[in-house]
Amino acid sequence: MNLRDFAKGSSVFLGVIVAGYVSTSYVDQRFASQLDTSGPAPSACVGEDGSWKNWPWPNVPALSPKCR
Repeated sequence: MNLRDFAKGSSVFLGVIVAGYVSTSYVDQRFASQLDTSGPAPSACVGEDGSWKNWPWPNVPALSPKCR
Protein backbone atom coordinates (compact mmCIF):
# COMPACT_ATOMS: atom_id res chain seq x y z
CA MET A 1 0.00 0.00 0.00
CA ASN A 2 1.41 3.35 -0.95
CA LEU A 3 0.68 6.78 0.49
CA ARG A 4 -1.86 7.64 -2.23
CA ASP A 5 -4.01 4.58 -1.42
CA PHE A 6 -3.79 5.31 2.29
CA ALA A 7 -4.94 8.90 1.69
CA LYS A 8 -7.91 7.72 -0.41
CA GLY A 9 -8.97 5.18 2.19
CA SER A 10 -8.62 7.67 5.02
CA SER A 11 -10.69 10.29 3.20
CA VAL A 12 -13.45 7.77 2.48
CA PHE A 13 -13.43 6.61 6.11
CA LEU A 14 -13.60 10.20 7.35
CA GLY A 15 -16.38 11.01 4.87
CA VAL A 16 -18.49 8.10 6.12
CA ILE A 17 -18.02 9.17 9.74
CA VAL A 18 -18.98 12.78 8.97
CA ALA A 19 -22.02 11.70 6.95
CA GLY A 20 -23.17 9.43 9.77
CA TYR A 21 -22.83 12.22 12.32
CA VAL A 22 -24.68 14.73 10.15
CA SER A 23 -27.51 12.32 9.40
CA THR A 24 -27.84 11.35 13.07
CA SER A 25 -28.07 14.95 14.19
CA TYR A 26 -30.62 15.64 11.41
CA VAL A 27 -32.79 12.70 12.50
CA ASP A 28 -32.57 13.78 16.14
CA GLN A 29 -33.63 17.33 15.25
CA ARG A 30 -36.37 16.26 12.88
CA PHE A 31 -38.09 13.54 14.90
CA ALA A 32 -37.40 14.55 18.50
CA SER A 33 -39.59 17.60 18.00
CA GLN A 34 -42.55 15.35 17.15
CA LEU A 35 -42.48 13.62 20.53
CA ASP A 36 -44.59 15.03 23.33
CA THR A 37 -42.24 15.52 26.26
CA SER A 38 -44.52 17.67 28.41
CA GLY A 39 -45.23 14.91 30.93
CA PRO A 40 -44.29 11.36 31.77
CA ALA A 41 -44.62 9.08 28.80
CA PRO A 42 -47.53 6.67 28.96
CA SER A 43 -46.55 3.08 28.50
CA ALA A 44 -47.63 1.18 25.43
CA CYS A 45 -50.52 -1.20 25.92
CA VAL A 46 -52.92 -3.34 23.92
CA GLY A 47 -56.54 -2.17 23.83
CA GLU A 48 -59.62 -4.39 24.01
CA ASP A 49 -59.87 -4.42 20.21
CA GLY A 50 -56.26 -5.57 19.88
CA SER A 51 -54.89 -2.22 18.71
CA TRP A 52 -51.87 -0.54 20.25
CA LYS A 53 -52.40 2.49 22.48
CA ASN A 54 -49.85 5.15 23.50
CA TRP A 55 -47.34 4.09 20.85
CA PRO A 56 -46.59 6.71 18.14
CA TRP A 57 -44.18 4.62 16.04
CA PRO A 58 -45.09 2.02 13.42
CA ASN A 59 -43.20 -0.77 15.17
CA VAL A 60 -44.68 -2.14 18.36
CA PRO A 61 -43.04 -3.53 21.49
CA ALA A 62 -43.41 -7.22 22.14
CA LEU A 63 -45.28 -8.46 25.20
CA SER A 64 -46.98 -5.18 26.12
CA PRO A 65 -49.66 -5.41 28.81
CA LYS A 66 -53.37 -4.93 28.22
CA CYS A 67 -54.73 -1.41 28.81
CA ARG A 68 -56.57 -0.84 32.07
